Amino acid sequence: MAKDVIIACDFDSAEKTYNFLDLFENERPFVKIGMELFYAEGPQIAKEIKKRGHKIFLDLKLHDIPNTVKKAMAVLSKLDVDMVNVHAAGTANMMKAAVEGLTRADGTRPLIVAVTQLTSTDEESLKEELLIDKPMEEVVMYYADNARKAGLDGVVCSPLEAAAVHAKCGENFITVTPGVRFEEGDRGDQKRVTTPAEARRIGSDYIVMGRPITAAADPVATYIRAKKEFTGE
Repeated sequence: MAKDVIIACDFDSAEKTYNFLDLFENERPFVKIGMELFYAEGPQIAKEIKKRGHKIFLDLKLHDIPNTVKKAMAVLSKLDVDMVNVHAAGTANMMKAAVEGLTRADGTRPLIVAVTQLTSTDEESLKEELLIDKPMEEVVMYYADNARKAGLDGVVCSPLEAAAVHAKCGENFITVTPGVRFEEGDRGDQKRVTTPAEARRIGSDYIVMGRPITAAADPVATYIRAKKEFTGE
């Protein structure tokens, strides 16, 4: 499986997003559209970025009753994005419904992955706030296996858990890993983090990087550095 760096375009307007993407004259990076940008601009932002030749990870983390998620995914399937996600905590039935809704009449669909635990969640908050007494890795592995059984293509997890997910669910089960920072970078609100090179060694398939690239003095050079460190090329 080809590894890639996904840039989190966490902007609050189309103008800021296009200005950022215009910097990449010779590159067409894989980009993530999250809640902030999608809620600000609506589906049109995905259509326009797709027209520009970028792959898109639509990161809306659906989590609702199965029927609602199924209908929402049927709408998202029309946007021609490349990857979408749900929360694994929504249960196996919800994830199965998501796959059903996402699958088009011709049998095609984007990749779909499930969020296991956010990389801003640590062991303490898992137990004290979510009342989950199992160790973090055990929880992530259980959620990942549920996603696999429900027919999903992979999970969103910490890069620290990527190798264990592959061991549990197979090498072709995708690991999308946020929580990646350069060695000298600020961790921000992330708790379970690695560098791009460490994520590669552990086994991440895709890394997601936002502020380390979007807030850099030279975003293009920083993206190229991240891609080189992650792919080893």
